[in-house]
Formats: sequence, structure tokens, C-alpha cells
Amino acid sequence: MSLFEKYLSLWVALAILAGIALGQLFPSAFSALAAFEYANVNFAVAILIWAMVWPMMIGVEFSGLKNAFARPKGLIITLTVNWLIKPFTMAALGVLFFNHVFAGLIPPEDAKSYIAGLILLGAAPCTAMVFVWSQLTKGDPAYTLAQVGVNDAIMVFAFAPIVALLLGITGITVPWETLLLSVGLYVVIPLIAGIAMRRHLIRKGGAGAVDAFMARLKPASILGLLATVVLLFGFQGGVILAQPLVIALIAVPILIQSYGIFAAAYAAAFAWKVPHRVAAPCALIGTSNFFELAVAVAISLFGLSSGAALATVVGVLVEVPVMLSLVAFANRTRAKFAPFEKEPA
Repeated sequence: MSLFEKYLSLWVALAILAGIALGQLFPSAFSALAAFEYANVNFAVAILIWAMVWPMMIGVEFSGLKNAFARPKGLIITLTVNWLIKPFTMAALGVLFFNHVFAGLIPPEDAKSYIAGLILLGAAPCTAMVFVWSQLTKGDPAYTLAQVGVNDAIMVFAFAPIVALLLGITGITVPWETLLLSVGLYVVIPLIAGIAMRRHLIRKGGAGAVDAFMARLKPASILGLLATVVLLFGFQGGVILAQPLVIALIAVPILIQSYGIFAAAYAAAFAWKVPHRVAAPCALIGTSNFFELAVAVAISLFGLSSGAALATVVGVLVEVPVMLSLVAFANRTRAKFAPFEKEPA
């Protein structure tokens, strides 16, 4: 691990501060970048995420993708956590904190709105950034792609009914433009580009050329992550500075949910003897969120300036630091999974 990677958490902290500062110093520039979006998918952020995702897609072997479905343990854990546990624990934590623990700190109507935003986050498992977290934990690229693909397929049918059930609102409409555009940008296009580059490299120098090229791309991928953090915090720096207490209150249940979901999935993977290359990504997928989808639905249901929209934005801001801490933990505990490396995943 290079010195730069070793202190990645420090660079992220500095990127957060830089984003907030730059957002205040150059508001018009960040406003222009924030407006460069369609269906709540920001293209400036999308380009950076694409740069982070593409290197892992180069490592995808289709033989491994076929084998992923023959080794279902990691998929079963991911799907159980994402669809049978996570939405309901997030709703329960929202009610616990905003209707009881924080009841004296915020108006009841605001509490309802924040709970709604948390429910939207809990019902939307990650599509894009999980490829970055998987790469940082040396996850199996093909298996990670299979996990994300199955989750996305289920999300098409399950997201709206779960949200309707938990919010008590009928007629939830899935924002298809956001969902399809995100999957296209973050999965389909990088995968096609990765396959094309992999074939070119193999023709040129075999598997060794693929490994060498991916190693050269790794610093650029990390820089893309830091630039993404700067943009996200630059976009929301004014909100953070204007409502620091509210941001902190919303972050509490999100933090508990994130670490709790990771612990449950990671422990299940260990108990079921799932190899680390599958166990780490399967735990990280449930922990991370499809924030574009959550933000889009929050805005369509409750409005741009609603507490629900604010809660989904806080989810975006909390995600990177939390996920990096979990990546570090997964990497430190890799040796615990060593006996399972020959086990079926």
C-alpha cells in the first residue's frame, strides 16, 4: 500500500473541507456544475464515478460472471440484507430517533419529513460506488457485477412497494429516467468500455498487460474519488453551514444503520465461510445507497426544499467517509477469511 493510499482517510477529510470552502468561495461555479444534470443525475459527478468504476470493469471475466450464480452464498446474503432487513431497520431507526430521542429538538412535521427521507435511502441499495469499494477491498469484479445486477433487477419491482408500505403512501412512482440513466452510466457503459479495453490488452500482452494497466489506473481512480468528495461537499456546503445541528441529527441514524448493516452482512458471510473477495463487497453493497434514486423520489414526493430531500442529501455526504472506514476494516480483517478461500461463495 502506497503512502497516499495509507492516509486516504486524511485526504478525504481534507477534500471535505476543501469542498465546503470552495463551494463558499466560488458559489457560481459550483451552481453551474450542480445544474449540469438530468433526472437528478449530475454529469460532473457521473464522469468522476465512471473513471472510478471503469478500472474494475476491465477486470471482469465473463467466465467468472457465469460462475457467480453457481456460488450463491454472497448473493443470498446481499439480497437478504438489502430487501428483508435494511429498509425496515432504517424506518425503525428513523422513528426511534425523530419521534422519541430527538423529539424535543425539532418540530413534529419536520420529523416526519426526515423519517421519509431515511426510508427512501434504506430502500435503495447502491449501484455505482460499490464498484469503487469492491476494488479497494480487492473484491471479485465479476461477482460484484452480478450482485449489483441482481439488486438492480429486484429494485425495479420492489422499491416502490416497500417505500409505499413504509411511508403509508399509495401510488409511488419509480423515476424511470433516474434509474435507467444511472444504471446505464454507472454499469452498462463502463462495462462495455471495460470489456473492449480488456480484449485489446489481452491481444496485446495477455493477462499481465491487464494487471499492469489496472495498476497504472489506480492512482487516477483514487484522485477521482477525492474530486467526487470535493464536488459533493461543494454542492451542499451552504446547507451544512446553515443547518449543522439538523445535519448532525439526521446523520446519527444513518451512521448506526450503516455500521449495523455492514456488521450483520459481514458476520453472516464469515459464519457461512464466504471468501473475502465476495464477503467484503456483499457487505458493502447493503451499506451503501443509491442516492440519486432516493433524492429523485424525495424531490418528486415532498419537494426540493423538504426535510425528506435534505435527509437523502445527508446520506450522500455521510456515505464516503463511512464507506472508507468500512473498507479499511474489511482490509484489516482479510486474514480472518483466509481459511475460506477455497470454499464455494
